[in-house]
Amino acid sequence: MIRETFDAIVKGENVRQNLSILKQELKEGNNKHALLFHIGSQYNDMFTGLLNHEDAKTRKNAALVMGELGIQDFLEPLYQAYQSETKLFVKSSYLVAIQELDYRSIMPQLKERLKELSEAEFSEENRKHMREEMRAIFNLVATMEGVKGHAFTGEHLPADIILLTNRNHIGVTMEQLPEGTRARAFSAGIQAKASSLEEVLPIRTYSELLFLVPGVLSCPMDVEGAAQKAVSPKLLAFLKERHDGEVPFYFRIELKSKMEPGKKAAFAKKLSSAIEQKSQRKLINTTSNYEIEIRFVENKDGNFNVLLKLFTLKDSRFQYRKEAVAASIRPVNAALTVALTKKYQKEGAQVLDPFCGVGTMLNERHKVTKADTMYGIDIFGDAIKKARKNTENARQIVHYINRDFFDFRHDYLFDEIITDMPFAMGRISKEEIKQIYIQFFHKIKQHLAKDAVIILYSHDKGLVRKYAPANGFKVIEEYEISVKEGTYVYVIK
Repeated sequence: MIRETFDAIVKGENVRQNLSILKQELKEGNNKHALLFHIGSQYNDMFTGLLNHEDAKTRKNAALVMGELGIQDFLEPLYQAYQSETKLFVKSSYLVAIQELDYRSIMPQLKERLKELSEAEFSEENRKHMREEMRAIFNLVATMEGVKGHAFTGEHLPADIILLTNRNHIGVTMEQLPEGTRARAFSAGIQAKASSLEEVLPIRTYSELLFLVPGVLSCPMDVEGAAQKAVSPKLLAFLKERHDGEVPFYFRIELKSKMEPGKKAAFAKKLSSAIEQKSQRKLINTTSNYEIEIRFVENKDGNFNVLLKLFTLKDSRFQYRKEAVAASIRPVNAALTVALTKKYQKEGAQVLDPFCGVGTMLNERHKVTKADTMYGIDIFGDAIKKARKNTENARQIVHYINRDFFDFRHDYLFDEIITDMPFAMGRISKEEIKQIYIQFFHKIKQHLAKDAVIILYSHDKGLVRKYAPANGFKVIEEYEISVKEGTYVYVIK
């Protein structure tokens, strides 16, 4: 099919449309290599000639096809066409094509053009296309030279923060805040005035840390008003005070709103461009290598609350968990499980996780209450390999065994069972999960010492409530984790 499309272009048939079709076909399978083998370099002049076509959209499509083909000899004609192009909506297409080539030789010219555009004033009519051109050049420069990032240095500074937590157990995180911290709970977590971040960062039960910038707490729900607030001197001062290095800072937008998806995407795009312009590119929007997220959250008054997330502030709490599988528990949920059940754990216990996965539950448990000996069992060999790596990263010792728990034998009894129970997903059916629960509560009795405790993270409330009592166990505590996911933590004796 791709040869027929190409041959039609050579014959001059529906050139614009066929270039558009060819561009898409080049992205599929081995089409690109097949076409390059077919044409060699004998048609380079044809493509170069199309850059001078009288129809602007044909020039645009030709440039994009040349980029897809990736022929290095196209660099000079593409750049010359870019320089001479009079239709603004076409110019960025040449730059997109150039990105597929080795363009180091024109980097000085690109950087000079970027400087010109950064300092220019655009008319309303031209603004959209000039920004597209500027963004395309920025992407070229950033790809070649990288983005010079900032190092966060503000751990010791006071800050107004938001800690997003499990909505049902905000108090667990509240109790871990440094003594004297002024804080209040709200529906999604905690708002606090931290004297420094040094004692807040290690808390393991919050899912996200966001910043409130005094004077930039809310803004109107329109592009101009929101952009004007985002480029406030107070926000830039906040960033500079907490980082080494100078402007620009690289940002992304996150919009939490009831807008329709299409309108939300368009709004975010316009807002990003407006912030760049109004900040004189002290804030630069990028889809990768961003350092900050400016989060606009629609509130009940019809305005936006404004929050900052700093990707320069490294979250090292779960850094050990570099390996995971599809069914792995989120580390923050494992940490919450451990925190909720801490009073039932004891120092120096013999601990077993019969469905250990990649070891997250055992590692989190040991960080809070030191165990004597820990065993992790899993039927999946890949999970066990990953568990060993994670535990080595955490500098802990766990004895991992690649085996079906129901075939497990051990000479000693355990003081504590802590596990994320299997749940129905992929090829594992609900009926199979039911059988696992039935077998688990029957078999686990063989491994329990006197006064032992079972701590379960479960997606199947009904199965726990049915089969634990049926095997002589009593549910001591039930903690709802997520109604949406149907997850609970149980303490069973």
